[in-house]
Amino acid sequence: MNLHEMTAHELHELLQAKQISSAELTADIFSRIDAVEDKIGAYITLTRDKAVADAKAVDEKISRGEKIQPLEGIPCAVKDNICTKGIKTTCASKILENFVPPYDATAYGKLAAQNPVLVGKANLDEFAMGGSTENSGFHVTRNPHNLDCVPGGSSGGSAAAVAACEAVFALGSDTGGSIRQPASFCGVVGLKPTYGRVSRYGLVAYASSLDQIGPITRDVTDCALVLNAIAGRDEMDSTSTSADVPDFTKSLVADVKGLRIGLPKEYFVKGIDADVETAVRSAAKKFEQLGAQVTEISLPHTDYAISTYYLIAPAEAATNLERYDGVSYGARVDGADVVEMMTNTRTEKFGAEVKRRIMIGNYALSAGYYDAYYLKALKVRTLIQRDFVDAFKTVDLILAPTAPTAAFKIGEMVSDPLKMYLQDVCTVPLNLAGLPGISIPCGVTKDNLPIGFQLIGKALDEATILRAAYTYEQA
Repeated sequence: MNLHEMTAHELHELLQAKQISSAELTADIFSRIDAVEDKIGAYITLTRDKAVADAKAVDEKISRGEKIQPLEGIPCAVKDNICTKGIKTTCASKILENFVPPYDATAYGKLAAQNPVLVGKANLDEFAMGGSTENSGFHVTRNPHNLDCVPGGSSGGSAAAVAACEAVFALGSDTGGSIRQPASFCGVVGLKPTYGRVSRYGLVAYASSLDQIGPITRDVTDCALVLNAIAGRDEMDSTSTSADVPDFTKSLVADVKGLRIGLPKEYFVKGIDADVETAVRSAAKKFEQLGAQVTEISLPHTDYAISTYYLIAPAEAATNLERYDGVSYGARVDGADVVEMMTNTRTEKFGAEVKRRIMIGNYALSAGYYDAYYLKALKVRTLIQRDFVDAFKTVDLILAPTAPTAAFKIGEMVSDPLKMYLQDVCTVPLNLAGLPGISIPCGVTKDNLPIGFQLIGKALDEATILRAAYTYEQA
């Protein structure tokens, strides 16, 4: 097996045993990038010089006989809406094309403390608004399994980089499924932690009550290792939880005997691809064979999740994106006065999808419509949260499709926003409820495209979803 195809935990063993060097591994990853990146387009910025220097420093540490941390010397990618000090962070937007943050996001800072090798910043839908990585201000990312298909979004670059072996693991962000859906489309593992489990400080805000940073990896073990590195309380983020962070690798036990798993009937609706439904139901049967109890459950307000999400998220986005006005930082397009300068800047530098969501959000928040739309959406959000609370009285985990289809063709939905938004039907309820979820590969379609299912857990119970995911993966 080539080094670039291996998992982080396998590579860690080889590095520790001095069977390979981090410099050798990093060179191998960049050779892979040189071979396939023109076709895939996973990255916005490559950090080659920094990567070479960081790999050399890890090798010197190993040569001194020092023990290395689990992710030390392992090449990784970081989604380009996560701030990296001294390295461009563009959010795939022309408005931040040349923005270099003066500080690190907390999650990246915690990861950097483990001394992985940062290979580059990964492409995304502009400001994380999209489900296909076609809305990037720079270029479309392609699915490594079929170059005519999307990799999912908004963390499409992160998922494609891992799937195409252009990085061993990556960080993404998930506002309405942006880690789990691309993980499913690209045939890798993606975990959205509980809201507050990982600091949002330095994650460029899309919808602040929904955003969460998480790992995209080759297997469940790597997922646990990365979550160990980035989780924990942060004084810089008032929404981060002070709950203890367990060692998630201790959850990697192949045993689901007695675990109660619910299959929500609302997630197997008309319109779901037949191959996807078959693969997900087969995964449920596998859990039964492994000793879990699988029962059908109901999450009755699921039908309202998309409408609720696409009022709350754009409303928060409209507020968060007010800061891009051509004054403090980012791009500026001149005008005759301040108002014209701001208008010109936002008109020219924001993409179509970002403008669409700003307009939806401002409409929902405007006088006369606030109660009818935004306030009502907040009330329905509470009902969706209660559905999960009630379900978890009888089950330990919920199993569902990650997306209703496998990866679709590039250009297929980009002109039909409503059709694109409906792709989020299985992922947005978790963000509205603030719960953790993991997407695991569970088969392929007749066209050989990956299919994923997600396991949804109680708040702060990443340990159980990792245990169940690991058991399925090992089986």
